[in-house]
Amino acid sequence: MHTQRPSQTQLMTSPLSRRRLLQAGGLGALGLTLPRLLRAASGSGPRPRARSVIFLFQWGGPSQLDTFDMKPDAPDNVRSPLKSVPSVVPGLPVCELLPRMAERMDRVCLVRTLTHRMKNHNSAGYYALTGHAPPSDDQRLRDSPDLYPAYGSVVDHLAPNRSSMPTFVAYPHVIRDGSITPGQHASFLGKKHDPLLILEDPNNAAFRLPELSLPEHLTIERLERRREVQRLIDGQARLMEHSAEARGFDGYYDKAVAMLTSSEVRQAFDISAEPAELRDQYGRTTYGQSCLLARRLVEAGVKFVTVYFSNSIGGRRIDSGGWDTHGFDDTRMYQIIDKYHLPITDQTLPTLLDDLEQRGLLDETLVLWMGEFGRTPQINKNESRDHWPQCYTALLAGGGVKRGAVYGKSDAHAAYPDEDPVRPEDLAATLYYLLGIDPGSEILDRSDRPLPIAGRPLLEIMA
Repeated sequence: MHTQRPSQTQLMTSPLSRRRLLQAGGLGALGLTLPRLLRAASGSGPRPRARSVIFLFQWGGPSQLDTFDMKPDAPDNVRSPLKSVPSVVPGLPVCELLPRMAERMDRVCLVRTLTHRMKNHNSAGYYALTGHAPPSDDQRLRDSPDLYPAYGSVVDHLAPNRSSMPTFVAYPHVIRDGSITPGQHASFLGKKHDPLLILEDPNNAAFRLPELSLPEHLTIERLERRREVQRLIDGQARLMEHSAEARGFDGYYDKAVAMLTSSEVRQAFDISAEPAELRDQYGRTTYGQSCLLARRLVEAGVKFVTVYFSNSIGGRRIDSGGWDTHGFDDTRMYQIIDKYHLPITDQTLPTLLDDLEQRGLLDETLVLWMGEFGRTPQINKNESRDHWPQCYTALLAGGGVKRGAVYGKSDAHAAYPDEDPVRPEDLAATLYYLLGIDPGSEILDRSDRPLPIAGRPLLEIMA
């Protein structure tokens, strides 16, 4: 971390420092487990620094070497064909196709040493969306109620909104690579904690949410009466089936009714209320307008918004899809990211940061930009890069993280962490900690076994 380390006094009063003592054996004899230790050290939990999270998930895996961890002195078969340019932070260059982001690097914190071993999209995607390793690195990994829930579902379970505004919203895709990627919903926590999933395109002129619109013949009063009948049906169903999914439907319906009757919710999703000039600044693309909608949602009080860059991993077209750029079918990586991925990123991400800052929302909104892994240091025979989970970069901004900072150091080829490796579990702990949720908290699976929600929070990146 290229910033000042916490003092010994600060460390001794933080949950992390006491964890370090426990790991060293200093407190083990007292029988203090980690969850108890964290709760004891932080009282009722960590102080919330972020009110909301916007998770911009870059499905397919962006190349660290072609974005935010350029290695201009590396050999030809490693160094990006794209040039690096200085940013406003001395010693922090970025890709030449990200000139607007170069001017805003003093607002972000880069974590350059994310690392794991999952080389397949579905297994790595699940790891990135939940902060928990899958049972195997298998492209055939299927969604299952035994797998962990999405970040936003854990937030909805442990710290839900108390208003009609949903806690967790995800859109505009369900991502998959063959089968649906696990980790996009509440899993064993139950349907009540699923995201409000929106599959309409915010860039469509007719964008609207059918879920938030009542048929003309159905009044609020009739809707409530139907809900009472549904309660009776649900009660009978639970006598016959006690699965977590069945139990969760009752709460899911209650939340749906609350949203249907809320003018605040309808207004939050009315992206047409935004000035045309601002919509142009975000970019008239599905992703651009999705990021603008994310700003509207956190402004209205939604706690966790997940925006998926694309529904597919991509790689075979130069004008759509995700970041999976192997060079198959004569589609060279640098044809694709030059024409599509990097230009969209450099239009939308800086605009989102500017918009949040100008509205006084950036300090209380954590923006996370990352994929499920990075790309190989060596450029392959197709003039592209392959999957590489051993070392990649995440970008964070706002929400209580330091500005103009870098945590971790990759080696000379951005192949492996050289200092301070970070597991996805640790990044998950950091998200929860910034939201004021104790990373030592546990959730119960379908067999009522307590499971940890996260790893070790990166206290060093916090402002």
